[in-house]
Amino acid sequence: MGKNTNIAHIIHPVIVPSTSDLVIAQPITFETMRTAREFVSNRVDVNVELYAVQYCDEECISLPGSFIRTRDLTRSVADVGVFRKKRKLALIKDILDILYASCDADYLIYTNVDIALQPYFYQVVADIIRQGHDAFIINRRTIPGHYKSIEEIPLMYAEIGDKHPGWDCFVFGRELYPRFRLGNACIGTDWIGRMMIANMVPLAKQFKVFQDLQMTFHIGDDRVWQTNEFSDYAEHNKEECRKILEEFDKKYGPFDRKGLPGRFLTKFT
Repeated sequence: MGKNTNIAHIIHPVIVPSTSDLVIAQPITFETMRTAREFVSNRVDVNVELYAVQYCDEECISLPGSFIRTRDLTRSVADVGVFRKKRKLALIKDILDILYASCDADYLIYTNVDIALQPYFYQVVADIIRQGHDAFIINRRTIPGHYKSIEEIPLMYAEIGDKHPGWDCFVFGRELYPRFRLGNACIGTDWIGRMMIANMVPLAKQFKVFQDLQMTFHIGDDRVWQTNEFSDYAEHNKEECRKILEEFDKKYGPFDRKGLPGRFLTKFT
């Protein structure tokens, strides 16, 4: 048996109106993360810690005992930009800075709060790490939107789901993070996945996007964040990503314009 694999996984639970799909998704995410952690609890070579970061005015979000609540977020994208409609979207740098400071795990994971895990998720992550990957992304499967409760989770596990091209599960070695440059990019809108890839690809020794693994899932595929009324948030992230891509293209490149992350630069040329 090889070296122990220590993993720290963070999510950002949020208060939402009763009409939001997160009312259903967040409890399911909590439960599937707890189950996945329990799956490897008898493994002496895999250790997983679950973290949740919130805002100071969100005490009413009840977290399962399996989660460690970190220090609170103190700002949002509204503090660094001007938008047509104010939204309290956290900056990815703030979330990951807090995770980095809260643990000493060798590998860090960030997933969107509506991404649920298969029970064997952390076991497979540990196996991928032992194959030599120091940064990777696991693309989700999209399952039908009719599921509503944690009692249905076994049926959700059984769904094969549909392949989804988006990036919403990021795993990377702790030693890489001090060199990340994330600007003022926020979660909850477009371009955040490209920002993470812009950092992970040039910094990692062995990077990969796993597109076909049945390891995570999302209920339905509404993509509310793509509505026109919030398009200025996507433009904000796009500009933040452009600055990092151009900086890293000079520092670590030039990037192949047909590969990752170089092909993102074609959006600006």
